[in-house]
Amino acid sequence: MVVVFGSINLDLVTRVQRFPAPGETLSGLDFAVHAGGKGANQALAAKRAGADVRMFGAVGRDAFAPAATALLEAGGVDLRGLAAVDAATGCATIIVDAQGENCIVVVAGANANVDAQAVPDAALKRDCLLVLQQEVPAAANAILMARAQYGGARILLNAAPARPLPLDLLRQLDLLVVNESEATALAGAHDMPAAPNEFAAALAKRVPGLSVIVTLGAAGALWCNGAAALHVAAPEVDVVDATGAGDAFVGTLAAALDAGAEREDALRRAVAAGSLACTVRGAQPALPHRAAIDALLPLVALVRN
Repeated sequence: MVVVFGSINLDLVTRVQRFPAPGETLSGLDFAVHAGGKGANQALAAKRAGADVRMFGAVGRDAFAPAATALLEAGGVDLRGLAAVDAATGCATIIVDAQGENCIVVVAGANANVDAQAVPDAALKRDCLLVLQQEVPAAANAILMARAQYGGARILLNAAPARPLPLDLLRQLDLLVVNESEATALAGAHDMPAAPNEFAAALAKRVPGLSVIVTLGAAGALWCNGAAALHVAAPEVDVVDATGAGDAFVGTLAAALDAGAEREDALRRAVAAGSLACTVRGAQPALPHRAAIDALLPLVALVRN
């Protein structure tokens, strides 16, 4: 089972031809509202990729909450672990330019009130894969990591958005997933090389047993765990909106690993999912189903050095 502890947001998405400069006002091309939040996105991505998924998090007692959880409920994610709290449902303001790139401002709201103790011990056993992100308080994640390590669950942290991560915390993880900017931030904090492949190798060496996975956008992703590094190239797709691509990658990776996939197959499936998510607008609407991932998989190749 994949157990996701993380954020649930409503995404307010504005498309523009280009990003505005400081102090500049532009006319937008269109506007849409989508369910989002890294935790919710990754939970739904894992479910669509074929996993049994339980989601733990918090929403407000406001009008945004039903819209923020509608696709999770419709998709069959187990939401019995969601709490309703006296704070606004989390919200993300997203601007997407004509090239599909995005910039995002997130207001945590109810996500700041998530309770790690709401996750039962039964969800942190050896047959579970715990998936975490960094849109919830670091203290809540740390409590849950310690409990999961004690219970025997594997732990995957998507260290996004970037914030300081001490080596003692990294030593509790089984898998760390970062993008290039997050890798650069961690590399600087721990005096490691910033190049993605060198960073991944250095961190995997410093923290034995840790698998370090770096997403590379259009260049795919790499995985280093102390053995020979894997690099999987992304297939060419028509990019419409990159919002949610990283979450599609993480959720699908978790689903593949939960199903017992070897790391090459898991990485290829995750890259396929991330690529497909770029072809549809919005975060959760763009998360691909297993059949679509299977169809694209023959075009996702291992890079052989």
